[in-house]
Amino acid sequence: MPVLRPLALLVTLLAGLAAADGPTFDTGNTAWVMVSAGWVLFMTIPGLALFYGGLVRAKNVLSILAQCFAITALITVLWVAYGYSLCFSVQGLTAGTTTLNSFIGGLDRAFLAGVTPTSVHPVATSIPETVFLMFQLTFAIITPALLVGAFAERLRFSAVLLLSALWFTVVYCPICHMAWSGPGALFVDWGLADLAGGTVVEINSGIAGLVAALVVGKRIGYGEEPLKPHNVAMCLTGGAMLWVGWFGFNAGSAAAANAQAGMAMLTTQIAAAGAVCSWAAVEWLRFGRATALGMVTAAVGGLVAITPACGFVGPGGALILGLVAGVACFLAVMVVKSRLGYDDSLDVFGVHGVGGLIGTFATGILGAATFGGSLKEIQIMAQVLPMLVTIAWSAIGTFLVLKLVDAIHGLRVDQRDEDDGLDLASHGESAYHVE
Repeated sequence: MPVLRPLALLVTLLAGLAAADGPTFDTGNTAWVMVSAGWVLFMTIPGLALFYGGLVRAKNVLSILAQCFAITALITVLWVAYGYSLCFSVQGLTAGTTTLNSFIGGLDRAFLAGVTPTSVHPVATSIPETVFLMFQLTFAIITPALLVGAFAERLRFSAVLLLSALWFTVVYCPICHMAWSGPGALFVDWGLADLAGGTVVEINSGIAGLVAALVVGKRIGYGEEPLKPHNVAMCLTGGAMLWVGWFGFNAGSAAAANAQAGMAMLTTQIAAAGAVCSWAAVEWLRFGRATALGMVTAAVGGLVAITPACGFVGPGGALILGLVAGVACFLAVMVVKSRLGYDDSLDVFGVHGVGGLIGTFATGILGAATFGGSLKEIQIMAQVLPMLVTIAWSAIGTFLVLKLVDAIHGLRVDQRDEDDGLDLASHGESAYHVE
């Protein structure tokens, strides 16, 4: 015993010195969020790029892949420069004597000032801030990349990049801050339940996609000739990657390897499967067959709908949500769009907008303990008010950004380039070599 006592004192002293060097992070949580960040990045490149690439015509597939790839790089640079700070700084910008922290962060974290190997963010204290900001970066990347689907096959490459940079700054950063930056932010104080981005990613991109489709206008030949996907197999492959990556998207948003992450993973799978089944059933009833393109679109719709709810609903609620989302997205894509006549090329609004609205609203009901969820009670206004703000902010901000880009640079390629295809017009290359 006398021999062990000095050893015990030495261990205590060393532990104290280690603690003095910085916080002790949970290695399991850290590893899980690091893996999740990789999965979410995988959703954009290659997942979304292939999903969208298969949906366009052969003459435009390379342009879609290039846009997703370039947006990934561009948003990363902007995230380092000011995006992370505007989204997650707890020190708001000031206007006169008023602090705007409820709406937007400050610039104290610009160029990642103060971010060190041992720094932490208040909303994720068990993992390093470097891991937290990298995980959030992948969300900032995929959201503007989703907009590509609304105006696919008709925008200049340079216009896409300028639009993405401005939209990220004006629209994405404020909504992200309001929903996820912690106490004091508008949506947080309203009590919004949105684990993985029903407002920030889905409604935001869906409304923006609808506005973009209306402002940019229809593709040449839309409604007059078939503009069919050139490679459904590519689309299905990309969609499968999205499905797998969505586990990082949703379960990773718990910021820990805990029970909420486990339930989020389970409910994500259930909702996606439910949406596939309900969409396929509607196709069978209406057309006498279920299509591969329909099923992969349905899967994405189910994944979108469960995104805000995944950490709050139980398995039964997830199944109901998935079944409803499959039918609702089918109607939006196959009925509403054709009747209203807008050219949302790859159904950003029909899938992400509609799915996000349904999922965010339903979270307040199906997430309640009465229905097997983790929320104490049904909450309607806590969900509806942030939804309304997101719709208004996204619609107005997107419209203004589109008009600005068009005024100073121009949005669309000319008719000849659109006829020839954006692969050659924008990049001087072709996705497929023909002898």
